[in-house]
Amino acid sequence: MIAIIDYGMGNLRSVQKAFERLGVEAQVSADRDTILNADKVVLPGVGAIADMIAELKRSKMIDAVYHTIESDKPFLGICLGLQALFASSEENGGTACLGVLPGRVKRFPESPEYVVPHMGWNDLKFQRDDVPLYRGLKSSDYVYFVHSYYVECDDPAAVATTTEYDNVEFCSSICRNNLFGVQFHPEKSQSVGLQILKNFSEL
Repeated sequence: MIAIIDYGMGNLRSVQKAFERLGVEAQVSADRDTILNADKVVLPGVGAIADMIAELKRSKMIDAVYHTIESDKPFLGICLGLQALFASSEENGGTACLGVLPGRVKRFPESPEYVVPHMGWNDLKFQRDDVPLYRGLKSSDYVYFVHSYYVECDDPAAVATTTEYDNVEFCSSICRNNLFGVQFHPEKSQSVGLQILKNFSEL
């Protein structure tokens, strides 16, 4: 069973419905034991990072996140769920995040030529050819983004894909052992996104 962490905010049901469309059992849960006993765990997220970290602390889910990652179970962070894995974010005047991965979250620069947030379809550039999340896909496949901030990963080996927006080539997904994170929304990325979720469910 795949557990989707319910910390009181985020696009939980749309992620659950995408798994259900694949015939995969996925349960939205705010129960720590359910999260710890799941086969795989997903941390989705939309909104502000400070609110997310505060809600994870309030719901006592931070320990469940750390434990899942350390236990080698497949873990997937989506959008804000990816950003939360890094050390810090510029958002909300500076926010300490979970520190699972080295690096920081930065805001796209203001530009007359580009709109912030980065919203819409953009392509993935594979940086590795061994990422199980992208089995059956190819570099240059398009996925759907909605974000004003992007991750700057200090571990080049963890970078799975990059994407370019506003003259910034940013890390659009990571992979480190059992840990995966994507800046885009697979649940909104049609057939490509469903393939990614299918690959995750089969890990």
